[in-house]
Amino acid sequence: MIVVTFLGTVSGIPSKERNHPAIALEYFYYRKDTLLFDCGEGTQKQLMNAGISFMDISKIFITHWHADHFSGLIPLLQTMNLEKRKNELIIFGPEASRFVQGILNLGYFGVRFPVKAVDVPFEGKDITKIYETEVYEVFSVPVLHTVPSVAFAFKEKDSWRIDEKKLKELGLKRGKWLKKLKENGEATYNGKKVRIEEVASLQKGLKVVYSGDTKPCENLIELAKDADLLIHDATFLEEDEDTQKYHSSVKDAAKIAKKANVKKLILTHISRRYQKADVERFLREAKEVFDNVEVAYDLMRVVLKRD
Repeated sequence: MIVVTFLGTVSGIPSKERNHPAIALEYFYYRKDTLLFDCGEGTQKQLMNAGISFMDISKIFITHWHADHFSGLIPLLQTMNLEKRKNELIIFGPEASRFVQGILNLGYFGVRFPVKAVDVPFEGKDITKIYETEVYEVFSVPVLHTVPSVAFAFKEKDSWRIDEKKLKELGLKRGKWLKKLKENGEATYNGKKVRIEEVASLQKGLKVVYSGDTKPCENLIELAKDADLLIHDATFLEEDEDTQKYHSSVKDAAKIAKKANVKKLILTHISRRYQKADVERFLREAKEVFDNVEVAYDLMRVVLKRD
């Protein structure tokens, strides 16, 4: 299960209703892993408001180094330090080693826990696997903004689901041999060779994609293909497109969602010029192209589960 919490949903300048960009992704399997995508001003307070422990965050993924997407790192790191964090924190992003070191050099606070910076490619067309565990992977791809920028994809690995009915039909019982079956694709049970396809079905893993700030681009379409959830920059309505400056409009985001064949689109990074009453305009414009769409708001939660 994946729980996505929108901690901040505004573009460059915050408003009373919307904080700077940050998205928490909590992945639940045999334990919980908490990932943070972008970390704008006020992120740690929004984490508190959402009931998410910042001490649980294992990795932070920064799409680009504009202040509205990273300035929350400074107080967050200091608070982690004051709370006596011991575990390593990994920060990914374009030119991450340069900027993370700069942040750590600010002031006199220092940190007493390991902070690792991982540089992410920001040029070209290749989709890069930047992190992997036994149960999920994280990918990045360069996108089009005014500074080096990337989009990220969280992809749960496909897994085999044992069919109890098939086990019974073949006279098989659960046991340690099933672990070997899942790992190797075949195993021996009481002298009989069993193939995984005989007793299980392959379950497709969940996929969540976050665009960061970008103009519409083919790289993002490739990254977002068949995603369960696409979270996309939708800074402006189409009528205000001339003021975008390397962002996407609502309709741009909807077109990307349609081309990528995603299941659900959520619009975020909303300009402060728009009020609550404008949400319906966003929805109407998006649904002219792509129907399954929502407009994000601060502390909004989305739960994704496998079929």
